[in-house]
Amino acid sequence: MPRIPPDPRLLERRRRIADQIRAARLHANLSQQDVVERTGMDRSAYQDLEAGRTSPLLDNLLRISDAIGVPLSDLVREDPPAPASP
Repeated sequence: MPRIPPDPRLLERRRRIADQIRAARLHANLSQQDVVERTGMDRSAYQDLEAGRTSPLLDNLLRISDAIGVPLSDLVREDPPAPASP
């Protein structure tokens, strides 16, 4: 079965989550290597996740939030949708 490419909207949401992970890591004054060591993740897998090239597993998001010291919701928070126009 051929692989279906991700919807562009999903890719954009993935990039925003990656940006939030990176921002939280930097705010905590941690390097990528610090997070990798604290989570036990593979360095290249973490780099791909933070660059938005891969979708994070929930377990990895939980590990990352613990390693950085922020609530999971801070890593995946999305702006509420704009109200519909009348």
